[in-house]
Amino acid sequence: MSTTLGKLEMSGLADLPEIELGLSSDDASKEARANQRVVIAMSGGVDSSVAAALVKRAGYDTIGITLQLYDHGEAVKRKGACCAGQDIHDARNVAASLDMPHYVLDYESLFRESVIDNFADTYLAGHTPIPCVRCNETVKFKDLLTTAKDLGAMALVTGHYIETRYADGKWEMRRPVDETRDQSYFLFSTTPEQLSFLRFPLAHLTKNEIREFAAKLGLPVADKPDSQDICFVPNGDYASVIERLRPDCSLPGEIVDMEGNVLGQHQGVLHYTVGQRRGLGVSMREPLYVVRIDADTRQVIVGPRDALARRTILLDEVNWLGGEALSEPLSVKVKIRSTGSPVNANLTLLEGQHAEVALDEPEEGVSPGQACVFYGLEDGAAARVLGGGWITSAR
Repeated sequence: MSTTLGKLEMSGLADLPEIELGLSSDDASKEARANQRVVIAMSGGVDSSVAAALVKRAGYDTIGITLQLYDHGEAVKRKGACCAGQDIHDARNVAASLDMPHYVLDYESLFRESVIDNFADTYLAGHTPIPCVRCNETVKFKDLLTTAKDLGAMALVTGHYIETRYADGKWEMRRPVDETRDQSYFLFSTTPEQLSFLRFPLAHLTKNEIREFAAKLGLPVADKPDSQDICFVPNGDYASVIERLRPDCSLPGEIVDMEGNVLGQHQGVLHYTVGQRRGLGVSMREPLYVVRIDADTRQVIVGPRDALARRTILLDEVNWLGGEALSEPLSVKVKIRSTGSPVNANLTLLEGQHAEVALDEPEEGVSPGQACVFYGLEDGAAARVLGGGWITSAR
């Protein structure tokens, strides 16, 4: 054992649970691990910091990488964002406390092209985007993964709450022990090839345990609050970000009922999402909700709550993680929003990465631009993630 690792264990690192990353047949040997390089994606939060400590504790040749993704100048004083400002400093300090190399990579232009521009264009198309998914599938699990391989790494580790297992010659994705922290909805587009290189050591830990370990290690982020907003959208003000990116986007239009009667005017479809009730600027005897957005005609269609119910969902860009392609409909559970619970449905995979999902019971607020994620019929923790797709329409 090296003197440095001994000092780290004396400072509390030995209290962490042992992990196995499954990189080789002799992975249990610390001598072998010392020659196996692992890159840790460090966002500056408590989760990725403890993930880094777990990998260091296991004895791997560890390198921490933090991505600078957006407007460093505006973000310097912001905390709880991710990949900018104070969070970069936090990640650097954690890496120093663990005595591991740390690098900051400027991915700002890539992030702008792959995530921020897509976010703005999706909103202006009348859809509701999920930039965290796009960030994972492009910048983090494509570009950063390639960088990790270029550094000679055998794996890329992140602090996501998700489990992977190697079974029957392939890697599977499963929900974590702490279902309240389950991030499978944001990782559905991870490909089988990417899964074979990614490792998620937090799968069997709860958030409380993560913070306890961080405190024992004396990490400066032990009590750091979780990020709540989209990282590049301060205070949740989506409209101002889109208006800055697309100055000509606020084109007025009509608010109409389901029969096409004009109820009022709006100042841009970017201010509305399907299922929205407040801030419509029109009223009737019964509460009105945004039922549909037609970006081509700039119409916001509103109606009663029961008009939100949808039973059939059509998907595009489907990523299937369930092994063999389906030849007939499959009974699954699905999530149609990140905060929802999985519900029963039948899944039919179609040609060209399309799919149709038939819900057993109608769901409200099915919004184009959001994701529909598939799960096996097991309940709770360790349920298999079978993939997912992007919602294009529902009926």
